[in-house]
Amino acid sequence: MKRKCFSVAILVLATLLLNPAWAQEAAEVDRSATGGAQTLEDIMARQKQLEIDESFRSENLGNPANAAPANAPLGTNGGRSDADVWRSIRYNEIDPTVQSPGPANKVLIQDKGMPWYQLREGPVITYGGGAILGFIALLVVFYFVRGKIMIDGGPAGTTIQRFKAVERFGHWLLAGSFIALGITGLITLMGRSFLIPVIGLDAFSTLAAGSKWIHNNIAWAFMLGLVMTFCMWVVHNIPNKLDWQWLKAGGGIFTKSHPSAKKFNAGQKIIFWTVMVLGASVSLSGLSLLFPFEMPMFAETFSIMNSVLGTDFPTVLAPHEEMQYANLWHSIVAFVMLLAIIAHIYIGSVGMEGAFDAMGNGQVDLEWARQHHDLWVAEVEAKQDKGESS
Repeated sequence: MKRKCFSVAILVLATLLLNPAWAQEAAEVDRSATGGAQTLEDIMARQKQLEIDESFRSENLGNPANAAPANAPLGTNGGRSDADVWRSIRYNEIDPTVQSPGPANKVLIQDKGMPWYQLREGPVITYGGGAILGFIALLVVFYFVRGKIMIDGGPAGTTIQRFKAVERFGHWLLAGSFIALGITGLITLMGRSFLIPVIGLDAFSTLAAGSKWIHNNIAWAFMLGLVMTFCMWVVHNIPNKLDWQWLKAGGGIFTKSHPSAKKFNAGQKIIFWTVMVLGASVSLSGLSLLFPFEMPMFAETFSIMNSVLGTDFPTVLAPHEEMQYANLWHSIVAFVMLLAIIAHIYIGSVGMEGAFDAMGNGQVDLEWARQHHDLWVAEVEAKQDKGESS
């Protein structure tokens, strides 16, 4: 008897598994009838950010006649299933009530997290990191082709004061904090991909936590240095006609000529305004990240851009989307600033003889000053002669 029952069970199981009619019937079930169950194709398409038809979910929110009120606690479903409730939240069909305050806490589902993550982990890291490595390689090639820009005829042996102590302090406060922010920012952004395979999870955990602490606190020094250097040097960085002549002559970088310049030449002015404008922008986005959901900026910015440029950027953003835009913008602007600062470091160190002394001890060789900033030297000497005569 037992053997007979076992044989019947085996026969029934084989029939269910091998019956083509059963398999065909299951494949043809309407997805909306299952409450929006996804197929493997749906899941793969969503991961690839492809356009898919989600009407079987967004239009299947249960029977309104039997459902609990839209603002009812989620624990009281009435005739509506959990899946119906969460689809209603996702497609913004109900306004949920939450016990914890804050607009961000009411966003229970938002679809923009994966596109942000893929953009951050893909193009931002790939193009940003590639740009830095490529630019450094280009400067190395340029150095071997052009060589160091030397003082024609050699140093004069006498010096002239280029920058006062307070100017050097402001410069190094800005430069030092930016370098610290750049290193810790790269560790935070790219460390998981490049450092974990080398130093392991435990070591990277300690490094990442330390980098985050340094990044968040050194940011205040960077903003202070930004304000100091702007106030001290903005008057010397107003563009004028001499700048165009300096640019046409290549600034003496690509040629042997030494075009006239005052305290700052056109190249230094470009660096100055790049650092000021992008530094202010990266500071604002950084503050938005330091104080999550407290400083939304992009919805209003997109609205202004749409009215001025005729673009079609989204102007209604969830709090989490604001943070995602701030994170992306912060990273992109920081990469551009890194390129500008790398060029500045090159010229101020190995690229030009005598340039580092300006920020080293504030005194530069008089012949160097006459070759690169002749009009400024004339102004300083005129003031000295006037002071001696009076």
